[in-house]
Order: sequence, then C-alpha cells, then structure tokens
Amino acid sequence: MTPKDTARLRFRQMTDSDLENMLRLLGDPKVMQFYGNPFSRNETQQWIDDSITRYKKDGYGLWIIETPSGEFIGDCGLTWQFVNGRQQLEVGYHVLHGQQGRGYATEAATACRDYAAQKGHRSLIAVIYPGNTASENVAKKIGLTAITSSTDSKGNPFSIFQGSLSQTCP
Repeated sequence: MTPKDTARLRFRQMTDSDLENMLRLLGDPKVMQFYGNPFSRNETQQWIDDSITRYKKDGYGLWIIETPSGEFIGDCGLTWQFVNGRQQLEVGYHVLHGQQGRGYATEAATACRDYAAQKGHRSLIAVIYPGNTASENVAKKIGLTAITSSTDSKGNPFSIFQGSLSQTCP
C-alpha cells in the first residue's frame, strides 16, 4: 500500500532498479547538506534495502515519488524513529535539487500525513536539522509545530516538529 496519488505525484515502493535515481538524489551534496554527507553507492543501496524491509515489517516506509509520466522526483514516506526515549512515526522527504521549490515535498508529505491518519496513527513528527528552513516550512504547511530539540547518535542537534493527526487532517 502507498498513499493516494496527488494531482502531480504518484507513489510506489522502491526497488533495486531505483539505485541510479536514488544515487542522483542521496549522492547530491545540495540535497544532503542538512542530512550529513552525500551517500555512496553502497549507502544508497542500503537505503533502498531498508525501505524494502520496512514495507514488509511495517506496511510502509519511504516511497519513490514521481510524476504521472514516470519522471523521478525523490522519495517521501513514513518511518519509525526512536526520538527522546520513545518510538514515533516520522514523515521524511527528499526532492531532487532541480525539482525543489515547486511544492512537491509539501504535496507528498501531505499525502503521507493523510495516509498515516487513515492507518489510525494519532501523531506525526518530522526531524529537521538546523538551517533547513525549506523542510521547516513543509512541516508547518502540513500542520506540524516545533515542540522540542534533541541530538542524534552523532551528537548533532535537530528540532522535532509534531502534530496531532486528528487536528491536521481534513
């Protein structure tokens, strides 16, 4: 299962055949500037493998987002994250640098938020690193609010945006 298609995007599960497109995405320093270092080919394959495992284990994960004609845009989806001592459902998104600023991340994240609500989840978070105002804006547009901050396993600070799905969904 995937979120419902939007006016400009469709969702599908990642497969090994997505390696080159995902490497274009996750290997791009501009896309990954707030996430850490750009991914290598092996790290990108592991990302795909992890997504495939999540589909089987959780019923969702990060999906490929593409136009109805099949043009690759990025990935977006839902993953469980252990943050501040508890497991929480996170919406995450990456959009090709050349496609940023067109509303794709907001459109995809909205569909994922609605999908999480339809699956009975009550809240959603987004983990956002300092300076990533574009991701902060996406989080706010889908009804999430900055509630606290924390640090990742490497000691890097990040903000946690959270929203109640009963309040953010139509």
